Amino acid sequence: MKISTITAQQVLPIRHQVLWPDKPVDFSQVKGDDTATHYGAFIEGELVSVGSIFIDGDTARLRKFATLSAHQGKGVGTAMLHVMLSDLKSSSVKTFWCDARESAMAIYQRIGMKAEGERFHKSDIPYFKMQMPVSSKIANHLSMTYSQIQR
Repeated sequence: MKISTITAQQVLPIRHQVLWPDKPVDFSQVKGDDTATHYGAFIEGELVSVGSIFIDGDTARLRKFATLSAHQGKGVGTAMLHVMLSDLKSSSVKTFWCDARESAMAIYQRIGMKAEGERFHKSDIPYFKMQMPVSSKIANHLSMTYSQIQR
């Protein structure tokens, strides 16, 4: 597996296919895509997972994180999160957060993120806000554990 930064245009097909297949493709675009850092995981040259980091001051927000269904449950998304956290550790970012679909909370909990506040809905899908400090011991351990990922 190779994980690298990619363009905003490269993330759109997977965002659309995984997150919002019943909506128009432009529904998968978000304000700030042009300045965000986008990541992609490639297996045998195929882009199989995408995620975007939006930085505002000392916080980094993960948005539109999606993995093709054939590659879910195989550690691809977890590896992506490790790479993102590793990259953020060398920045001035202190907090990493996202709005997590309730059905996907386990992946975020595995890396040490905690739910905050009450469940809420976007387009009838239940979400929780989840966050963690970038400097946490868990984040430090994760970035060392996944240092073997090809970049």
